[in-house]
Amino acid sequence: MSGLLHGQVPGEVLAAAARPLPGVQPLVGDWLCVDEVYAAQMALRREMLARDAGLVEALLPPGVGAACELLDMVLDVLARMPGFEVSDGWVHCPDGAEVVLDRNFPLVTLGQLVQEDFCIMGAGPQGHVMQGAVLCFPASWTLAEKIGKPLGAIHGPVPEYDPVAARVQRLFDGVQVGRPLWRANRMLYGDPALFHPRREADPRVEAGGAYLRCERQVLTRLAKSRAVVFSIKTYVAPVEGAGASGGDI
Repeated sequence: MSGLLHGQVPGEVLAAAARPLPGVQPLVGDWLCVDEVYAAQMALRREMLARDAGLVEALLPPGVGAACELLDMVLDVLARMPGFEVSDGWVHCPDGAEVVLDRNFPLVTLGQLVQEDFCIMGAGPQGHVMQGAVLCFPASWTLAEKIGKPLGAIHGPVPEYDPVAARVQRLFDGVQVGRPLWRANRMLYGDPALFHPRREADPRVEAGGAYLRCERQVLTRLAKSRAVVFSIKTYVAPVEGAGASGGDI
């Protein structure tokens, strides 16, 4: 795990994680973040995507247009960020890697560029449905069990979700183009692995352990497809020195 873990979780993320559920607020500042573990985390992400992309990426036909739109949006942001050089066919990244822009596989390409995971949520009769995702760093869930499902079914195994389900759906309905929203959570884990899947049928282990895992989650509306993008930036740090004592979501 050398180089993959953060020394501490940013204070603004910890403060956001302490807010009552759903804890959503307007995003002030950058959508995408590059930090001191970028090189190590990106090496892991690229290895996972090269070895078994089907494990960490999925895209349904209704989400293809939104995925391509998301890729263009991210590239526009990266072109203005220090350390990135964006051309028509490739991106030079801060760790020295050159990533080929394969627009036939937009989410696989995104997964090789930035530390964030992305879930594409398209509106449907049952609410917003997960139409695609690149998820290299799941926190106790699996992409295979969530793809194609609406918000309620995605969060079915999470008891804390029921009281706020209607509010979360209203947030997805109401997020506006150019006005992203964000929240954070925090969990204690005994295992620092960034790839931490758990199937719904598996027993949920009580929070506890030596590592604080936080997610900085941003909701962004795409202008053309009108899909909502749910991005996840994952921080894992030893509880000792992490900046807080942690706690379950």
